[in-house]
Amino acid sequence: MARNKEKLVLLLDVGPSMHGVLSEVEKLCSMLVEKKLIFSKYDELGVVVFGTEESKNDLTTEVGGYQNITVLQDIKVVDGDLVDTLQKLPRGRVDGDFLDAIVVGMDMLIKKYKDLHKGKKRLCLITNAIHPIKDSFEGSKEDQVMTIAEQMAAQGMKIESIVVRGRLSRDANKGVMDENDHLLSIFSKKTHTRIVYVDTPTSLLGALKTRRVTPVTVFRGHLELSPHMKIKVWVYKKTQEEKFPTLKKYSEKAPASNKLATHQVKVSYEYKSVDGSSTSVIPPEQRIKGYRYGPQVVPISTAEWDAVKFKPEKGIKVLGFTDASKIKRHCYMKDVYLFIAEPGNTRATLAVSAIARAMKEMNAVAILRCVWRQGQQNVVVGVLTPNISQNYKIPDSFYFNVLPFAEDVREYQFPSFNSFPASWQPNDQQQKAADELVQMLDLAPSGKEALLPEFTPNPVLERFYRHLELKAKQPDAAVPPLDETLKNIVEPDPELVAENKSVFDALHRHFELGQNPKLKKSSRQWYQEKQSGSNAHVSSGQAVNSIENQPPVKIEKIGDLTPVQDFEAMMSQRDNPEWVEKAIKELREKILALLIHSDEGDKYQKAVECVAALRKGCILEQEPGPYNDLMHHIRQYCEEKGIKSLPQLLASRDLTLISKSEAEDSDVTAEEARSFFVKMEPKPDV
Repeated sequence: MARNKEKLVLLLDVGPSMHGVLSEVEKLCSMLVEKKLIFSKYDELGVVVFGTEESKNDLTTEVGGYQNITVLQDIKVVDGDLVDTLQKLPRGRVDGDFLDAIVVGMDMLIKKYKDLHKGKKRLCLITNAIHPIKDSFEGSKEDQVMTIAEQMAAQGMKIESIVVRGRLSRDANKGVMDENDHLLSIFSKKTHTRIVYVDTPTSLLGALKTRRVTPVTVFRGHLELSPHMKIKVWVYKKTQEEKFPTLKKYSEKAPASNKLATHQVKVSYEYKSVDGSSTSVIPPEQRIKGYRYGPQVVPISTAEWDAVKFKPEKGIKVLGFTDASKIKRHCYMKDVYLFIAEPGNTRATLAVSAIARAMKEMNAVAILRCVWRQGQQNVVVGVLTPNISQNYKIPDSFYFNVLPFAEDVREYQFPSFNSFPASWQPNDQQQKAADELVQMLDLAPSGKEALLPEFTPNPVLERFYRHLELKAKQPDAAVPPLDETLKNIVEPDPELVAENKSVFDALHRHFELGQNPKLKKSSRQWYQEKQSGSNAHVSSGQAVNSIENQPPVKIEKIGDLTPVQDFEAMMSQRDNPEWVEKAIKELREKILALLIHSDEGDKYQKAVECVAALRKGCILEQEPGPYNDLMHHIRQYCEEKGIKSLPQLLASRDLTLISKSEAEDSDVTAEEARSFFVKMEPKPDV
């Protein structure tokens, strides 16, 4: 892990023309260090700022020149102090020279690492590049840049340039900017790195790749077109969802004097018999996995699983070709894969290029059956799309997208507006207002996309990392307000809303919002109507009017005749919060009374109906305690009385404990809820 560490020097322009975006640069660089602390804690980083009034670097002392450049932080392993340093960048007063800053950064890397760690040394330049650099004493500026770029390539260094323009460069000299862009492109070509141009704070936030993800092949083998024609290919993942980091448990039990303590928490599990007859731990060789089938648990051994498990052979086969128009974009699933010819294999490269260009010319795609590794349990079927390269140095390749099976397709049927009454149909003005609203929400109305996917970071992850860094320093700190840059991603653009105010006004004018006159029927009213059948031929409008005209009947006590309906009616009475507590308490007492006064189980069915109603009501009110206590009491009662029929009735209705997934206040896990029926089974008579 440590041998793959990166050595990075940040070259930051802090001159007067950059003051408008320095706050965003501080956030970007701080986020870079915060992610390195989580994912690459062995990486080393240094900070150089240029455009300062003072000069503080080794080259100024040793050879002279290189003015207005300050080494803010020497190269060292990333830590929390670096975050504090980057959050308080100085504001310079002179226009800096980015070429001098590049030389200072190179000098720092050469002195510290010399010829070691080739390919792991990197410079990152952030500037607007709107000011001219100094003339060279010998040769042109281009010759000077070419010499520095060749020296950089010889030392195994790479440079990434982020050029911030936009509003900051409106009054700048276009000739100077073009010259600087040309000089930076030389670095990009010589070191095979990218140069990025950004014009908004949001795109700046996503311009710097804060995590280095090493590409790993998911498959190396043959692409089989037929039994007699195979091409050696490598398959990589082109895109992958970035997820939250895995946070491990941290223990403070280790003494503070022990510097080698890992503070890790290890969790181990012990398995014991559920009948409670033995307290000894069951060894692994005596355990077997069980799978629930209704109230029963079916044991299936590993040998049985291996006997029925599907074991496809590793490989990729072409099932056929079809027209690209037949494969819809919305059918693509999961991540995108990249198929390339085996590196260094000329014949494979020519074969991939020939097939890709033929498919492109015929507008065809290939359907593939893929098994990425030996022993993989599932087979992937997807579409292979040609990717013709525009650079002669980069060979042609394929993109692969997973397609759904029949059981993966979800077809949602929505009723047509034509089936609604004429009074519900939108008129022409309403339809026009709705169309204009949808068209206004286009993120690229002028052909330029507002939130470029490549430069728009995940706002949830960015928010998480910033809060995590704050909590590391101040454990009791409150959640800070949402950053203004992230607001631009998750909230509507104020300028876009202001420009289209007339569209919103038209929508408000043609769509009047009002309260729904229909009142929700109480459970008691619904039950009475169902029993009497009086509403069988009554229209919906008459039913609503009858409910509006009749005053609601208040239920103050759960009776013996219809306890479930009385409970639902009491739960729906919201004029006093005490009704809910009273309803739960009375139904609980009613269930216990039914069990106690039952004659050979004649009232068990009614008790089960009451238990079902109580469980539903406690979940809706997020009050799992009374119900779970009742279930434990019922289990104890059945065990003492040797009752078998009641647990079976409860199991058939799946009336188990309320788990934490159903109610947040519950202390019952899903596993405990599932195993509750097993524990409720009475002990066999000896």
